[in-house]
Amino acid sequence: MYTPTAFRETRLPELHAAIDTIAFASLISTTPDGLQVSHIPLLLAPEEGKYGTLYGHVARANPHALCNGTPSLAIFLGPHAYISAGWYPGKQTHGREVPTWNYIAIHAHGTLETFDEPSALRELLRKLTDRQERAMPHPWHMDDAPADYIHQNLRAICGLRLPIERLEGKWKLSQNRTAADREGVLTGLGSLQAEASHEMVQAIRAANTKR
Repeated sequence: MYTPTAFRETRLPELHAAIDTIAFASLISTTPDGLQVSHIPLLLAPEEGKYGTLYGHVARANPHALCNGTPSLAIFLGPHAYISAGWYPGKQTHGREVPTWNYIAIHAHGTLETFDEPSALRELLRKLTDRQERAMPHPWHMDDAPADYIHQNLRAICGLRLPIERLEGKWKLSQNRTAADREGVLTGLGSLQAEASHEMVQAIRAANTKR
């Protein structure tokens, strides 16, 4: 991933926190027939390996279930937003401005492993659902469903494990612009109604406060 120094994020706690927050990734693996892509939730085990390990699952009918041992990449895309050139003060003075796009992206590289042991799949599903249900007022748990129904579902999926061998982070959040330009961007985004725009405001403020 092309990452100018101003946008490069290398702090492992920051990268792990973003992965945990985003939680959903595009998983890409190389196969003899070309690239195989699945869009799935992935759970991070930060204590496993130098950069952590990702866990997820796909349907057994998904070709990704046959990708054991293949080089793979999980892409997590965080907040992103269009940045209008009209928000920069320079637009009114010299006009030499162009629009851009701000975003947060994390690339996790590794060699994919598959598994189908019922006990391991059950534990994975428990952790995945507990992670997502923790924000619910009345969390759902696996024990809420009939045991035979859960067993039937376990037989229909394949577990995925991706030990992270290389981790890249790009926080493109107007760090290369002047303070006045950033204020213009924040004002412009703040005038929009989209939730993504307000998420980007928070991300820009956080990234530039830490500089």
